[in-house]
Amino acid sequence: MRNVNQSASIWSMIPCITTHKRKRMCIIFCAITVILLVLVTAIATPIVIIMKKRYSTTEKSTVTTMEKRSTAITERKTTKGHSSFPINSNTKWKPNPVIISAVNDLDRLHSPIGIYIDDDSRSIYVASWGGVGQWNKSIAVLFIMTIDPKQSTAAFALIHDFSAIPGENEVLFSMHSVFRIQDIKQIKGNIKLFEVKLILTSDNDKDLHALTEQIRKESFSDTEGWYRLGLVLLKLGQNNKAEEIYEMLLDQTTKESEKARLFHQLGWIKYNQGKYEDAMRFHEKSLAFKESTLSPEDPGLASSYSNTGAVYSNIGDYPKALSFYEMALAIKQQALPPNHPDLASSYSNIGLVHSKMGDYQKALAYYEKALSIQQQSLPPNHHDLASSYNNIGLVYSKMGDYQKALSYYEKALPIQQQSLPPHHPDLAMSYNNIGLVYFHIGDYSKALSYYEKALDISQQSLPSNHPDLASSYNNVGLVYSKMGDYEKALSYYEKALLIKQQSLPPNHPDLTSSYANIGLVYANIGDYSKALLHYEKDVEISQRSFPPNHPNLASSYNNIGFVYSKMGDYEKALSYYEKALDISQQSLPSNHPDLASSYNNVGLVYFRIADYEKALSYYEKALTIKQQSLPPNHPNLASSYANIGLVYVNIGDYSKALLHYEKDVEISQQSLPPNHPNLASSYNSIAFVYSKMGDYEKALSYYEKALLIQQQSLPPNHPDLASSYNNIGAMCENTKNYLKACSFYERAVQIGEKSLPANHPALPQRRKNLERVKNKL
Repeated sequence: MRNVNQSASIWSMIPCITTHKRKRMCIIFCAITVILLVLVTAIATPIVIIMKKRYSTTEKSTVTTMEKRSTAITERKTTKGHSSFPINSNTKWKPNPVIISAVNDLDRLHSPIGIYIDDDSRSIYVASWGGVGQWNKSIAVLFIMTIDPKQSTAAFALIHDFSAIPGENEVLFSMHSVFRIQDIKQIKGNIKLFEVKLILTSDNDKDLHALTEQIRKESFSDTEGWYRLGLVLLKLGQNNKAEEIYEMLLDQTTKESEKARLFHQLGWIKYNQGKYEDAMRFHEKSLAFKESTLSPEDPGLASSYSNTGAVYSNIGDYPKALSFYEMALAIKQQALPPNHPDLASSYSNIGLVHSKMGDYQKALAYYEKALSIQQQSLPPNHHDLASSYNNIGLVYSKMGDYQKALSYYEKALPIQQQSLPPHHPDLAMSYNNIGLVYFHIGDYSKALSYYEKALDISQQSLPSNHPDLASSYNNVGLVYSKMGDYEKALSYYEKALLIKQQSLPPNHPDLTSSYANIGLVYANIGDYSKALLHYEKDVEISQRSFPPNHPNLASSYNNIGFVYSKMGDYEKALSYYEKALDISQQSLPSNHPDLASSYNNVGLVYFRIADYEKALSYYEKALTIKQQSLPPNHPNLASSYANIGLVYVNIGDYSKALLHYEKDVEISQQSLPPNHPNLASSYNSIAFVYSKMGDYEKALSYYEKALLIQQQSLPPNHPDLASSYNNIGAMCENTKNYLKACSFYERAVQIGEKSLPANHPALPQRRKNLERVKNKL
């Protein structure tokens, strides 16, 4: 017993079991003459799901497979109170009413006695548990159906008091009831025994009715039960169970045409499992048969071309993917009306490839074509619409328009929550995408919440080495990195990399994000040699995989420039930063946050080489873009204020410097955890200004705040700790506390010698500081 919601009445769940003859092979309920579209609501035109991951992105493209697919038929039950009903034998059911004979539990089925039920058009056996195992061509389904009377007005009645057979417990339902699948699972691992949980839908739901009619059109009525059951399982995201069914059918068939169809389905399953090499092998077998037996314009070829293109897209061979997708589109344009949903699928697929290649304007154009067709031809709660909303949202996210991205994602999520099981991989995709937006706008707690929802679904619904699971680990790691928890970030990043290394080719573009993210963690903890090693792997793969002006290459160059800057090699840093800026100016909108990052990085190098005029110019360009594209308390705005403040310090305008630093601290305190390293940097900056203004007591106070955070959040030999020790040493020296100054200078030198290159410019100055104070003792 459980509550439907806070105000709902208590109700119970009653199981009933049915089995099916081989020639019918449909999931049929006890004596139901009306086909209930329960499983139908989980079936649509077959799709292949494509995920995009770059740092923290996920993208889906619908790929129509033109193989014959069918609906499946299911049934229902309910009571308002708590009841249990024993099964009875030798009962003849009348043909017209919808009657369910339920069982108390499965143990009662161990007897070999069953009942034979007959109506005008079909026969169904309800048989023993043991007997099921002997039926080579049958399948048994236990339906557990729940009804909240407050959600549906469909009539039902307990009629056991009126039964002609003593002890028989029956429930009578109205004919128009429609149930929605909540879950499907095998019983005790037996492929012939399934448990299906159903929930009664509202009987006046117009959107559900429209969706049902559309799914009817998309399904194929000439498909038999086993094949149909596999389709249902695929639509529910249960790929392993579907695979068992199709492999069993493949073992039993000798017809080449049937084998081709099964190869097609197995290719789809392998694709969903992230096993792209196996997927390609099955699709090639299916395609070879079709090309030898079908005309070049046959729609059946379009489905194979689409699925082959999907595999090439996910292994990073975008030119081949585009070629196959365009062949599929050409066939569909000849064979289908201009507003057919299958045309929308092709436009989505081509848009996906352009998105992966960094051509966001083309991607958006194709996605919008797909959406326009779907809005004309599909009901508003169809899952393909959710896919298009997600795709368009992701393009806007990549273009830096996060509010538009979020608006599209929020259109997609309710559709998926209505039409998919709670652990379907497509829901993980939507949670990832929404998390990505919150990540970009600096709301890391919300981002982490959505990413963890996505990870939970992925862990339950995907194989342990699936690339999409790697994306979820990657995303969670990215948030921890931004929150300054580098140990947790590295742990998640390494899980993601391991999966990708196992499941993807060695030069796959998705590997670049993992190498880059791990490199960033090592850079943040001061291990620059390891950081550079990972960044160089990122660049090596990116140069092979992407066009020369792809935004991902800009990101890779920025990362290497960052490490060289940290190592004090400003000439090399400037070279990489300028490469990144050139690409960003060509490929991104003028107000994109990534363009701001490139301006910021170039400005940083000019600052390091004391060209303050150029530094200020680049920093102000970066700040202008961020003010246009980010919320007012975003952490990236804080960094711009800090950088500009530092320039003003170095040109001696301390009042302007302090003004910018105070804005930096204000934002950082609102947006970051209290022990975040960036907050320490902000305190250091204000301390530095007070130092320049001669207020050493205030300066020392802020330096000590910074040091306390760094001691909690950084490894003991981090270069930033050395800087803080050096700064505190200077304040102690200025207040003539030479003994304390000597102690801090010594720590600064010791850490610097361990963590910085031998030729780093900071080292000789710190040694001079130490010697000078020693001479004053």
